[in-house]
Amino acid sequence: MKKRAKLHVTGVVQGIGFRPFIYRLAHRLGLKGYVLNLGDAGVEIVVEGEKERIDFFCDAVEKEKPALSRIESLKIKWTSFVGDFDSFIIRRSSKKKGSPKGAVFPPDIAMCNDCRKDIFDKNSRRYNYPLISCTNCGPRFSVIESLPYDRERTSMKEFPLCKSCVKEFTDPTTRWLNAQTMACPICGPRVSLYGKNGTLIEVKDSIEVAARLISEGYVLAIKGIGGIHLAVKTSEDEPVLKLRKRRKKSNKPFAVMSANLTTLEKFTIPTSLERKLLSSYQRPIVVLKKRTPSVLPEEISPGLDTIGVMLPYSGIHYLLFKHLDELALVMTSANQPSEPMFIQNEKAISKLGNIVDYFLLHNRQIFQRNDDSVVKIVAQNETFLRRSRGYVPEYISLPFKDINAIGVGPETNVTATIIKSDKAFISQHIGDVDNLTTLNALRKTTNHFLNLLIPENIDVVCCDLHPNFLTTRYAKELSSEFNCELIPVQHHDAHLKALMVDMKISEPIILIAIDGFGYGAFDEQSWGGEILEGDLRSFTRPGSLMPQPMPGGDISTYYPCRMLGGSLYSEIGEDGVRNLLKTYCIQGFKHGEQEIDVMLKQLEQNINTPMTTSAGRFLDAVSALLDICQFRSYEGEPAIRLEAIAREGKPIKLSIEDYIQHRKGRTFLDTSTILLDLLKLKEKGIATKSIASTAQYAIAKGLSDIAVEIAKETGIDVIGVSGGVAYNDFIVRTIKENVTQGNLRFVQHKRIPPGDGGISIGQAIAGASKLTKDKAFK
Repeated sequence: MKKRAKLHVTGVVQGIGFRPFIYRLAHRLGLKGYVLNLGDAGVEIVVEGEKERIDFFCDAVEKEKPALSRIESLKIKWTSFVGDFDSFIIRRSSKKKGSPKGAVFPPDIAMCNDCRKDIFDKNSRRYNYPLISCTNCGPRFSVIESLPYDRERTSMKEFPLCKSCVKEFTDPTTRWLNAQTMACPICGPRVSLYGKNGTLIEVKDSIEVAARLISEGYVLAIKGIGGIHLAVKTSEDEPVLKLRKRRKKSNKPFAVMSANLTTLEKFTIPTSLERKLLSSYQRPIVVLKKRTPSVLPEEISPGLDTIGVMLPYSGIHYLLFKHLDELALVMTSANQPSEPMFIQNEKAISKLGNIVDYFLLHNRQIFQRNDDSVVKIVAQNETFLRRSRGYVPEYISLPFKDINAIGVGPETNVTATIIKSDKAFISQHIGDVDNLTTLNALRKTTNHFLNLLIPENIDVVCCDLHPNFLTTRYAKELSSEFNCELIPVQHHDAHLKALMVDMKISEPIILIAIDGFGYGAFDEQSWGGEILEGDLRSFTRPGSLMPQPMPGGDISTYYPCRMLGGSLYSEIGEDGVRNLLKTYCIQGFKHGEQEIDVMLKQLEQNINTPMTTSAGRFLDAVSALLDICQFRSYEGEPAIRLEAIAREGKPIKLSIEDYIQHRKGRTFLDTSTILLDLLKLKEKGIATKSIASTAQYAIAKGLSDIAVEIAKETGIDVIGVSGGVAYNDFIVRTIKENVTQGNLRFVQHKRIPPGDGGISIGQAIAGASKLTKDKAFK
């Protein structure tokens, strides 16, 4: 019996070879009809033929789909056989929308093995041509201008296909069938070498010459898929020091790129999970343990026992290493301090001339900058430090629907999130929105997602509770533009919501929120070491670290010795603090003893000494006490360097119950007393690594003891951890062990960054949840 079936498929089904797959499947089964892309990033399929064959076809669509695809729904409508098709074809895309749920579009994908073989095959017409891709790989999100996904709506529209490429593009036997970003040396983008003033350097092979320049110690700017990197060799100290000096990054670690797994294992010790991540199509930077002694310059990641490493993911990278004899290249984002990475050739040349010696650039536009993703294994769990290239714009499923919301993030490590019905789309990493340039990048990114997702309306815009953030002002603009409600969301409440959705939890949980700063909901103080009890709609704060003074306010975040003095002032008094700081931390005060005296006056008279419960500030104070870091040159440096030292030591078990206090209906962990006991260990001559490990143990055990106590009192059986300190492997492992020993379930982030990169989705969820108060969650 012959029938006709119309299929509508949603999910990640554009830009990953789905139409060619359907074409081949239909021809294999002798079915006639068509397949086309829709304007909402869905796919429409119509097939005619024997019903038994169509049944097999529908089943095979899900069972045999391309590895990179993700089918969200497949709806089938049966009708009578018409017989008006001569064959099965791929039709021109339609801008019509087949689903109200919205678009799902693909991430940028690392070069596949077949394309890599082509660029090294002397018999291939793409030999030595770096900017090739096929249906299985290449740029996607970074080059998409609008949907449906077709060449004319990507940055490849500037490069019409030559006759040879057209033949491959329409040949069902090739991997280039309907490959929208395909190219060759005849019709595709070109890679060129420029001097530091932008003068074109005419050479036969730009990449080979660029590799030689790198080997000679020069600094190069190299354009890849989602942005521009700064690159130097690592076989000598001088090029790395030169780049660090020019970039004005005194200690911030650089990421490196190595040619393959065998090479990177010469200077790192990757686990099997880390090797799997490094080789995945997402190709993130993975934070790996260094081999000791290290064969790479210490200046790559000063004071750390880890290094961020990635493998090549574009043809340019592969061809560079073909001509280089280097274990690794530094590959760090090219940008001005506190600004997004550059994506435009002209702007890069005009802004980076004082940093780089040469530019290796291609002329394919990047519509959306897309920094490298960064992953770290924390408590044996894959954890995002930065979720960007390779992962964005994959969506997070939500336990509600029919609400459209925007979250604009906090101030640092900002992303934006758009919720459309039951899906949340987190943007790529944008950066620190503390200046107009980065704010404009946030605006552009948000608008791009809105244009692709095409929500019918926005119901709510959400922002941080801090009134002075630029993101808060931007949220007000958006709420006015869409004539919708504006909901400020407390920072750690956003962490709680993000973790719940990440782990698909709808019942109340206890959250250990540990980070540097979050504007307080009830007292307008600086929060950062919190025990929250909450669900997707509300939260309470039954516990926290003991509030400590920050003498000088924000300057304490840069000079950890100030937090040390403020935290011990109540324990050892003015003279005790003065002697302590003069003995162990005098280098942490630019103006020496005079500055210490001024700070003590601030503490005595309570002048410019805001209070904080920040876990980050406690770790800063420990780092200062142990003379590990006396000045913060990048976000989180004192705590990160403390972790590196602590990894070599074993904690001395302290009496944690002595640090837990109950006051006015809240439970506190007394960090002043912990610091005092750490000082006593130091004065006894205990090794720095052991004291560092003890400090981490004390805060992890203390906070988790409080959380377990609250969980048992409330009957809640899930305890989670979130916040920037949740990147500390030892602290998270200790919390996890303590929670599970209490017969409770422990959860941590898997798909959403626990740091500030996950705040925007938590904000959007908080706002959307308030609007669904009369509806049950799934």
